[in-house]
Amino acid sequence: MKNLFIITGCLVAGLLLFSCNKVRRSPGRAYMPDMSYSRAYETYASTEALQKKNIHYTAMPVEGTIARGDTVAVYPHKNDSAGYANSKNVINPLPVLDAVQFKEAARLYLVNCGICHGEKLDGQGPLFTSGAYPPAPRNLVSDPLTVNMAEGTMYHSITYGKNMMGSYASQLSTTQRWMIVHYIKEKQAAAKPAATPAAADTTKKENTK
Repeated sequence: MKNLFIITGCLVAGLLLFSCNKVRRSPGRAYMPDMSYSRAYETYASTEALQKKNIHYTAMPVEGTIARGDTVAVYPHKNDSAGYANSKNVINPLPVLDAVQFKEAARLYLVNCGICHGEKLDGQGPLFTSGAYPPAPRNLVSDPLTVNMAEGTMYHSITYGKNMMGSYASQLSTTQRWMIVHYIKEKQAAAKPAATPAAADTTKKENTK
């Protein structure tokens, strides 16, 4: 009996040593793997490639939803001619920016808009001045079209894109887009030439006639 225990113990020890002498490469089997491991796809992968695999993903949020942390109401107009025309009636829902908010709006502008429109909003951004992108961006502080553009229309253009400029809806939240509109409008107001005393006096005399 004693010899039987010794033999059994040697066999068990040998089996254990044999099972531990190799590095385990296989993770084994997973029950319902789709519940444990999500399918990994690149952020900017083509949705067409996904549809070929019967994965219907549009990368668009549900209509009417507001992003988490965004407190501004949903923009009501669509990306069509009627929406662009009616955008002039939309008022910036954000109050005038304080010093901290203005600094953040300036940063957002430089990161997203400055590469084309320039740090000084003069259309002399590095992408254009380097010759890498031939079409000249608009001068936001002297071009009458942009200076006189309504806040809502400017927001519409940032949201959906206009002409050669693409949409920035995926890069900037609703609040951030309105902050940039505030920033541009304040820069436009600061760039307007102040009325000279002579011009002001002439205007006053004309009004008294």
